[in-house]
Amino acid sequence: MPRLLLTGANGFVGKILTPRLQRHGFHVTAVSGTNIADQSTADVQVVCDINDAHSLAAVVRETAPTHVVHLAAVSHVPTSFIQPLQTWQTNVMGSLNLLEAIRTHAPNAFVLFSSSSEVYGGAFQLGEPVNEDTQCLPLNPYAASKVAAESAFREYFRQGLDGVIARPFNHIGAHQSHDFVTASFARQIALIEADKQAPILKVGNLDARRDFLDVQDVCSAYLALLDLTGNTEYPRCLNIASGHSRRIGEMLDALLAQSIVQIDVQLDPARLRPSDIPVAAGNSDALRKATNWQPAVPIEKTLSELLDYWRKKICHEAIIS
Repeated sequence: MPRLLLTGANGFVGKILTPRLQRHGFHVTAVSGTNIADQSTADVQVVCDINDAHSLAAVVRETAPTHVVHLAAVSHVPTSFIQPLQTWQTNVMGSLNLLEAIRTHAPNAFVLFSSSSEVYGGAFQLGEPVNEDTQCLPLNPYAASKVAAESAFREYFRQGLDGVIARPFNHIGAHQSHDFVTASFARQIALIEADKQAPILKVGNLDARRDFLDVQDVCSAYLALLDLTGNTEYPRCLNIASGHSRRIGEMLDALLAQSIVQIDVQLDPARLRPSDIPVAAGNSDALRKATNWQPAVPIEKTLSELLDYWRKKICHEAIIS
C-alpha cells in the first residue's frame, strides 16, 4: 500500500482530503502543528511544526512516504499583512524544510505542493482567465510567499524530485473558517437566525468576482494529480479552476435566499482588502488534458451545505454553552 504524508492535515482541506486519500488506497500519516482533531480518520497522526526542520526530517525518515501532499501554510491573506514574517517563515522556509527532508529520506516520493491562485495577483487585471503561463504578479505577502515556495519546488524538481505544483482557485465548503468570505456570510446568517447577532450582516467588497469551487472538487483534482506518479508527460504546474467567475454579492444573495429571517446588509470597511482585484478566473485546460478532471459539484449545493453546517455548529455551541 502506498504511504502518503499529509501536512496541514488539521486544516480545512486536510480534514476533508484525509478520508478520500484512504478510500483512494493510501495509508495516510497526518501531520499538523497542533493536536489533530479526534474525528480524524488518518492511519497515523503526528504533531510536528514544519518550521522545526529536525523534527520534520525525523517524521519523514520514520514514515518513508511514497507520496507527499503539502498543504501546511499561513493561508489567510489579511493575516499575511499582519504577520508577514510568520507567513514567509512557514510558507517558504517550512516548505524548504520539507523538501530537504524528502530529498534526504524519501527521494523517490511524488510530491504535490498546494500553491494558490493568489500568485497571479495583478495579472488578473487583464480580465481573462489566467493560465499557467501567465506572469505571477503577487499583491500580498501570502501570494508572494507562495511564489517563492513554488520556486523552491521547481528547483528540487530540476534536481530530480518527482511532483507537481497545484494552483487551486477559491475553494469553499462546510468546515471552512469564517475568516473566509462565504463562510463568514453563512456564519453570520446562522447567528442572526439563532438570535445571537443583530439582523445586520457585515460585508466587504461584494462587486469582486472570484472563481469558486467546491472543496470536494479540489480534493478530486489532488487525487487525480497523485495518479500522475511516474508519468513525465504533464506540466509541473497546474491550475485548479472552474474557468468562470461569480460576483461575491451573487454568492451572498444565494445564501440570503435560504434564510428564514429578514437580514440587512451593511458594508464594513474593516473587511476591505488593501489590494483587492475586481475579477479573478482561471483556465484549467492543462489539468483537464492531463487528468480528465472537471468540477462536478454545483455551487448552489455547496452554499446550501455551508449554511447548514453553520446552523448546526451554532446550535451545538448554544447547547454546550
